[in-house]
Amino acid sequence: MGAELLVLISGSLGIIYAFILVWYVLKQPKGSGRMVEIHDYIRNGAKAYLKKQYTVILSVALIITALLAFLNPLMALSYVLGALSSVAAGYVGMWIAVNANVRTTYAASRSGVGKALRVAFSGGMVLGMMVVGVGTLLIGLQLLIYGFTPNAVKSIIGYSFGASTVALFARVGGGIYTKAADIGADLVGKVEEGIPEDDPRNPGVIADNVGDNVGDVAGMGADLFESYAGSIISTMVIAATALINFTGVQWGKWALLPLAVASAGIVSSIITSFLIRVGENGDPSRPLTLSTVVGAVLIAALTYPISTYLLGGDAGLRIFVVVVFGLFAGIVVGLTSDYFTNPSRKPVRRVAYMSQTGPALTILTGMAYGFLSVLIPGVGIATAELIAYLILAPYGFWFGIYGVALAAVGMLSLAGIVISADAYGPITDNAAGIAEQAGLGEEVRKITDRLDSAGNTMKSVCKGFAIGSAALTALAYIAAYSSTILDVTGCSLEKVRGLLSLLDAKVISGSLIGMALPAVFTTIVILAVSDAAFVLIEEIRRQFREKPGILEFRERPDYDKAVSIVTTYAIRRLLAPGILAITVPLIIGFILGPYGLAGALVSATVTGLMLGLFQGNVGNTWDNAKKYVEEGHYGGKGSETHKATVIGDTVGDPLKDASGPSINILIKLMSVVSLIAVQIMVSHNLMLFLNIP
Repeated sequence: MGAELLVLISGSLGIIYAFILVWYVLKQPKGSGRMVEIHDYIRNGAKAYLKKQYTVILSVALIITALLAFLNPLMALSYVLGALSSVAAGYVGMWIAVNANVRTTYAASRSGVGKALRVAFSGGMVLGMMVVGVGTLLIGLQLLIYGFTPNAVKSIIGYSFGASTVALFARVGGGIYTKAADIGADLVGKVEEGIPEDDPRNPGVIADNVGDNVGDVAGMGADLFESYAGSIISTMVIAATALINFTGVQWGKWALLPLAVASAGIVSSIITSFLIRVGENGDPSRPLTLSTVVGAVLIAALTYPISTYLLGGDAGLRIFVVVVFGLFAGIVVGLTSDYFTNPSRKPVRRVAYMSQTGPALTILTGMAYGFLSVLIPGVGIATAELIAYLILAPYGFWFGIYGVALAAVGMLSLAGIVISADAYGPITDNAAGIAEQAGLGEEVRKITDRLDSAGNTMKSVCKGFAIGSAALTALAYIAAYSSTILDVTGCSLEKVRGLLSLLDAKVISGSLIGMALPAVFTTIVILAVSDAAFVLIEEIRRQFREKPGILEFRERPDYDKAVSIVTTYAIRRLLAPGILAITVPLIIGFILGPYGLAGALVSATVTGLMLGLFQGNVGNTWDNAKKYVEEGHYGGKGSETHKATVIGDTVGDPLKDASGPSINILIKLMSVVSLIAVQIMVSHNLMLFLNIP
């Protein structure tokens, strides 16, 4: 009972700490005048968009709930809880983010960088604590209410499915919104008219600020909530379907272990949050980066006694090593993203240098570094996966597979602190925009720019962390999928492994189809961003043309019109990617059977990992090359080099904040849909009908 109590207490503690931070942020003064006016525009635009987005998600969720109710009423209930949990965590996180931005600006103007950092990070940590607290508590409560049985654990897959549904639509819709607004505002404002970023004369500037919140806070939070819950649940499913068959093994303790490791992550994140301090002349990125390393050390230190208590000495030590390698993979992915996207490193500076010749070499150099950036994370994840398998494999094959899934839990036990640092980024981005639009002066803008620069670095790290954790989580789902095939068919392990062989034509066919899916998905999302940006660009040009007084501060831009355009297009185009992710695995499974689908899932995960890492890193490399030039290098703002880097940043925007991060959810959602439908696919598929072995 001790482990179950630890889970419930730690989950509750995470939520309580989140609301303590809400109280701290809201008690900070938010200033007056133009600052508050701009803040109100951003807050109202974000609320209006999310209201429309969640209306669409609710419609889809109701249909899926009804279908699940016919298969498994308990799973349908878990699906609803998963969807509501994701919405709650994302909405609370975004709500406090839009209330923290103006308070960060005011703190920067009155108290300096130290206080502004504390306000911004506290606002970001609300999302981090809500994600890990709600996820851990709700999974633990479901086990308590349903009864700790294998069937109950399988039913909780619905919780992950609900979270995945919300995550995909939130990430895709928010990504389309934020990048269409960003591209439209930049191309017309900075390139055509030569006005600064976040200039109040730009009709698209408020839509851009809104996008930071609906895409990079609510969307990102839903994404990592789904990964966090999914890694825990998939590991539990392996214990309930495969480990249960081993004589003398207490499968319940193995099923509880991922929740216990997640609990250690919550406690570590809370302790680590007190390290986020900086002096007036300090670099805000240092404590943010340090927090990740310290958090990993604390999680490892707490995991050993927990695993030993649950499983005994030898198994506990092995589990400890597995979790350490999961943490290692997360840090490797994050540090690699930092190297390729940090303005102080060679790749960003090289892209800025090459931009002196025009945008062609900006694009080519950035792409080269983007592809190179995939290598080390790929090796790091592969190393963690292999070692995790080898450490537990002496207990049996499925223990090794369990180790792979647990490595994903180890990586995602860092989610609380990583999400907090990432959500800090949009808050400081908005704070810098408010400072610019409110005309608060160069000194204030320097402080908010320092905070924003650190935020950009952490956003790069989190994007790498998100896609890396997605790959490990998807592999955990595939492992759970395979163990469920074994459970449903009753076949021997040797037979199932033979049918999953790459020499099987169905598996190869599925692999080739799965390989192409992330590319198709990327195409759909980028075209949606391009179409929305096109309409917004025409609107901004129209306003400048018909209201020439805007550029002379004599007429007011119509911010609401720009916000309305982007909202309409983002909502209109978010359904297609979701339908692709949900229906294509079912089609493959019912045609090629469960083994052909397994091949598709593996290929989609591998190519999705590469495409996701590439897009996230290359987009941030171009973004920070632009910022490096804006600091005064190679001609500074307004120069031809600057214009070249703005174009590079524009190309990278939909990659790093729309299609790239959305691939995370594509590969996970495909896997969880397959896991839910595997029992039907085993008995109903075209290969079985045609009697093809």
